[in-house]
Amino acid sequence: MDSITPRLTDLAHGGGCGCKLAPAVLRQLLASQPAAQPFSQLLVGNETADDAAVWQVDDNTCVIATTDFFMPIVDDPRDFGRIAATNAISDIYAMGGKPIMALALVGMPINKLEPATIGKILEGGASICAEAGIPVAGGHSIDSVEPIYGLAVIGICRPEQVRRNDGAKAGDALILTKGLGIGIYSSALKKNALPKGCYDEMVGSTTLLNRIGTELAANPDVHALTDVTGFGILGHGLEMAKASGLQLTLSLDALPFLSQAKALAESGFITGASHRNWDSYGADITLPDGMPDWQRLLLADPQTSGGLLVACAPDKAEALLKIIRDAGYPLATIIGKAEAGPAGITVAA
Repeated sequence: MDSITPRLTDLAHGGGCGCKLAPAVLRQLLASQPAAQPFSQLLVGNETADDAAVWQVDDNTCVIATTDFFMPIVDDPRDFGRIAATNAISDIYAMGGKPIMALALVGMPINKLEPATIGKILEGGASICAEAGIPVAGGHSIDSVEPIYGLAVIGICRPEQVRRNDGAKAGDALILTKGLGIGIYSSALKKNALPKGCYDEMVGSTTLLNRIGTELAANPDVHALTDVTGFGILGHGLEMAKASGLQLTLSLDALPFLSQAKALAESGFITGASHRNWDSYGADITLPDGMPDWQRLLLADPQTSGGLLVACAPDKAEALLKIIRDAGYPLATIIGKAEAGPAGITVAA
């Protein structure tokens, strides 16, 4: 064991949802897989790149299953565990479900990290599961080169409350429930350049459970949900656009950002994942003329444990926005609309 415990982020080549494979690589890998056999009870598989699988058990119950794990985005081990657990549970909420239990996924370089440090990671994850009202009912661990932690999560919901990413309708308003810029903050943190106060802002956002998704899914005026993670607002918005066969228009001025995200992005704290994301889907994005590169890449910024993207009836958007904000999501904002047209995204100045 090393005499000096290294920074968690120094043990990983990437962190948080920035570790995800680029969308183009993922498409290539999935394209080579054999088509799944049809199962009438499988309501949601991987056909629209949705957040979790959904299996209908009977007329009243669906089981939702997901898994998510990554390398450290912060150096505090307990915060790493909390962030990873919040992120994993989010997929259940994004489908409209209620989580019921989790299994821990643990890979740690045991020759580099003290058992007490690893224990704090697990403790952090368990604390978020307790906040969500679910147990960590088991799991699996391995000795790995880089520290990896996450959860497999099971949830339930009624069939009519399943909310896919393909349900957006022409005319729908779009709401985003959290601020953007987590990847920018993580880049600055790793370079010891994150401004004072921003760490608490970052951890506060990434450990805020997306439990509002369960309530939103019970509302028939909410037509589609997805959570915004490693592909950024453009990437996950584009998944909703393509799945729904619509054009999404996002208002640049309306998009919510963490307090220093724009300034840090303009100063060059851009993740490699932002470049990979843009290279994967930029052809389907229409930007305002003259948009600077830092701003374009900010919109492709990978979000770890980001907010929910909500498509809802336009005449109900303000009322739903109030419900979301009152539930504890102060940066929730109406960011645009869905329209008939070729599937893609237009960013309006």
